[in-house]
Amino acid sequence: MVFSPYMRGHAAMLAFSLLVAGAFPLGVRIANLMDPTALTALRFWIAAVVLGVFVAAGPRLKARDFKASWRYFALGGVFSIYFVLMFEALKTAPSISTSAIFTLTPIMSALFGWILLRQITTRWMALALSVGGVGAVWVVFRGDLDALLRFDVGRGEVLFLIGCAAHAFYTPLVRKLNRGEKPLVFTLGTVIAGGIILTALSVQDLVLVNWATLPTMFWIGLIYLAVAATASSFFCVQYATLHLPSAKVMAYTYLVPSWVIIWELAFGSDLPPTVIFIGVAATIVALIMLLADR
Repeated sequence: MVFSPYMRGHAAMLAFSLLVAGAFPLGVRIANLMDPTALTALRFWIAAVVLGVFVAAGPRLKARDFKASWRYFALGGVFSIYFVLMFEALKTAPSISTSAIFTLTPIMSALFGWILLRQITTRWMALALSVGGVGAVWVVFRGDLDALLRFDVGRGEVLFLIGCAAHAFYTPLVRKLNRGEKPLVFTLGTVIAGGIILTALSVQDLVLVNWATLPTMFWIGLIYLAVAATASSFFCVQYATLHLPSAKVMAYTYLVPSWVIIWELAFGSDLPPTVIFIGVAATIVALIMLLADR
């Protein structure tokens, strides 16, 4: 059976949601072991090596891929903000709470999609985004209306919300700046540019790291984050954004809290309070609504 680019775009984002979800429970367990900027720099360089192998075996680099290289630095810089703030947030914020904040990116992505690409959000899509947004807020405040009224939200959650805004801006920016480059090549350029920026900002921290004392969990988390949650997810997003509207691309983020709960159970954590599942259910409803909208 031959799938259309439209359907492959959806498949790419389904994989994206699962891979990204794993970054939250693993990130919580290693976030305090290294400076976030240095950790993200390492993550990008490992991802660059993996992507480089696939590019060499597949589309290969061409002279035209290096034209207007500033585009890669613009994209790498924007996505670096998201990753650095994610790790800074996970020092204090729980994985389920941050993954719920991540589901607010479709709303912001729809806004940036209109600003950069004049992509129109239908009334049905706006309703779906609203349902998902309410579900995300419900999870972040743990179903506690008093906490919502007091706006009782931690520093980590606020930082991650800023990072998610950068992620949402990145999605339509890919489509705006791509000039026909293959998704794999464009992803490699973005990751390398991000690695250069982050390394320049964290040279001192990287030099001072006592590598011998880092636990096994750090290396497991780093490899997963670099290969699955960076290289693979970068490719999934960039492929999907070339075939789907920005809001639909980011709609799959609504699956992330559900995947995170499963990941946490796999790590031996207890089930979250039952009241949280009301918000999780709302995010899944929002996903279904967005996928039903043509």
